[in-house]
Amino acid sequence: MGMQRWGVVGYGEVGKTFAAGLKSHLAWTGTWDVGFTEPQRGPSMLEHAQQAGVHACTSAAELAQQVDMVVSAVTASNTLAVAQAVAAHIRPGAFFLDLNSASPGTKQQCHDLIDAAGGRYVEAGVMTSVPPYGIAVPMLLGGAHAPDLLPHLISWGCQASIAADSVGVASAIKMCRSIMIKGLEALVVESYTTARQHGVEAQMLATLAETFPTIDWEKQGAYFFSRVVQHGKRRAEEMRESAVTVRETGVAPTMAAAIARKQDWVAGLAAQGLFQEMPQQALWQDYADRLIALQTAKSGT
Repeated sequence: MGMQRWGVVGYGEVGKTFAAGLKSHLAWTGTWDVGFTEPQRGPSMLEHAQQAGVHACTSAAELAQQVDMVVSAVTASNTLAVAQAVAAHIRPGAFFLDLNSASPGTKQQCHDLIDAAGGRYVEAGVMTSVPPYGIAVPMLLGGAHAPDLLPHLISWGCQASIAADSVGVASAIKMCRSIMIKGLEALVVESYTTARQHGVEAQMLATLAETFPTIDWEKQGAYFFSRVVQHGKRRAEEMRESAVTVRETGVAPTMAAAIARKQDWVAGLAAQGLFQEMPQQALWQDYADRLIALQTAKSGT
């Protein structure tokens, strides 16, 4: 079938990036996001879509009924719900590209729904942060329909490759990687803030540099803090799916669950305004000092 019309469910950072990157390659681009109906977020999201030349649909059903490919780019906890909503309305032979950070078991459930409805499910493991790559972000694809979709993605400028012809391999790679990356972020928040409180950050960073001399620990620390503050809620959801991935193997997800809690904690403080008006190029110390001040105020010392 031709690939002239496509849509993305989820008009967040990833959805907007893919809409902007793929729009010029296709005749029609649409999107749907539950946020469109929210009084606070909706107007600005709809205005962004209009200015970008992306048609804002009124539902997942409206989107699915008129596109050759649906891209699912939502938070991890909504992965299955999107597949369920789209499966009821997907056009025969249409692709469903699942970009979400979900466990192999969740991806398999999505595959079963879409393929049973006559669609063609392809899982994608997005292997690093989408900015600054855009649609050229490295992706691993999985599923029997991945070879049919791959040439289209490559022709549009995507950096995709096939991990396996079965569903679950790409997501397993992604989720295992996430345990390490999001775990490092959580460790940096905890370790750096504690070192700052004790006044030993210089010595601690020096030992890290001695052990891992290729890493700029000051710069990396600032980056990790900023990512958790900006995207901790989404990362916490991803880590809960990582915990599911671990649990699916029969192993207790002790670390993955703890990482999710740490990411959630920072995200909650960010939502409360703890990190408002941070400098554009904030140092890790700026973030740590806010956390320390909060704890000091709570303890009354």
